[in-house]
Amino acid sequence: MFRAIVIEKDAEGYRAGVQHIDDNRLPDGDVTVGVEYSTLNYKDGLAITGKGPVVRRFPMVPGIDLAGTVVSSSHPDFGAGSKVLLNGWGVGEDHWGGLAQRARLRGDWLIPLPIGLSTRQAMAVGTAGYTAMLCVMALERHGVKPGDGEVLVTGANGGVGSIAISVLARLGFRVVASTGRTQEAEHLRALGAAEVIDRRTLAEAGKPLQKERWAAAVDSVGSQTLVNVCASTRADGAVAACGMAQGLDFPSSVAPFILRGVSLLGVNSVTRPRDERVAAWGRLSRLLDLTEIDASTPQMGLEATIGGARDLLEGKIRGRVVVDVNS
Repeated sequence: MFRAIVIEKDAEGYRAGVQHIDDNRLPDGDVTVGVEYSTLNYKDGLAITGKGPVVRRFPMVPGIDLAGTVVSSSHPDFGAGSKVLLNGWGVGEDHWGGLAQRARLRGDWLIPLPIGLSTRQAMAVGTAGYTAMLCVMALERHGVKPGDGEVLVTGANGGVGSIAISVLARLGFRVVASTGRTQEAEHLRALGAAEVIDRRTLAEAGKPLQKERWAAAVDSVGSQTLVNVCASTRADGAVAACGMAQGLDFPSSVAPFILRGVSLLGVNSVTRPRDERVAAWGRLSRLLDLTEIDASTPQMGLEATIGGARDLLEGKIRGRVVVDVNS
């Protein structure tokens, strides 16, 4: 038996709660992992509260991230005792996920835990940090360099934003952070932001082309914010887009793309090939201040995660949250 958050939907409604589950109910897979830590992501918040159509089948164990130790395996790359982590692949949406003490998965979805990272540190970084690193790598492939000018990070107090600031600053970029919680400005500067701006300057409808400022940007907000970011990006600059906190819509024009040559780089973190995942996590393990990550990332247990999901969606949680599934 193991404990897990289980989401159910039936004639009685939509609900999430912690249950004791027999191992024989685990889904198909060639690797069984004893989960040590998971995270509480925005997508998990939507799944647990039912405020977004995230879950595709019921019952479902949420949790798009996990890190732990292999218990048993028939996959050639992982033996019992291997430390592994997982992000994405529909886990927590249509395959039981990481907010549980045990998970059975396809080994092709897993990567080895990078040297120098503990399972807790990996989940303190989580999908949010991994996605931030993919965004930075996308900008690098486009040719963006520190000397090109300022890089904007929207949703700066969120999981993606906070890691993006840290990584970009460590790489030598001048980072401008956009946030709705300007009272957190000192925290953002401590992460590496050179300047903090109020997100309201980007959230309302603006001109199709605006004053050129950003050499590049990492956007996790979407909607009108992304429109304004593109409209104020310099000629031949690039915007890595990975989120939709403001909305899925994109009420833009083609002007920034055909008149300034701005590139909009979509970043999908869910189904990246293994070599790209390994590269991203390897760089995170070298670039991040793991002592700061440990100290600044709060932790909660399974029971508290259900209430935490509501708090996350209401903007009451800053940055990332580690879930100790064994407490």
